[in-house]
Amino acid sequence: MCLTAIQTLLMILAIAAGAQLTRWLPFVLFPETQQPPTVVTYLGRVLPPAMMGLLGVYCLRNVSLAAAPHGIPEAVAIVVVALLHRWKGNVLFSIAGGTAVYMCLIQVAFA
Repeated sequence: MCLTAIQTLLMILAIAAGAQLTRWLPFVLFPETQQPPTVVTYLGRVLPPAMMGLLGVYCLRNVSLAAAPHGIPEAVAIVVVALLHRWKGNVLFSIAGGTAVYMCLIQVAFA
């Protein structure tokens, strides 16, 4: 599919406008001077843990306990993430540490 220069420019402008709209709209709808609606506060409290759970299930969806390596690298990485998070309380540090351990295990120990 070949686009003309005008079509390409219009597509770039539409994408830029959509990106700016999604970044500025929350500040317009929920100014700092007003209390946000209770549903927004509730979603802000429950969605982050729900998304972490969803990502955990997504990451483990193809792990086969019947075939080698029987989910050992994944289990070790989960334990490392939990221990790091309990130790430091930093989500990024915990995820990075667990990812590094998992990658080392699958590249070296279970290659």
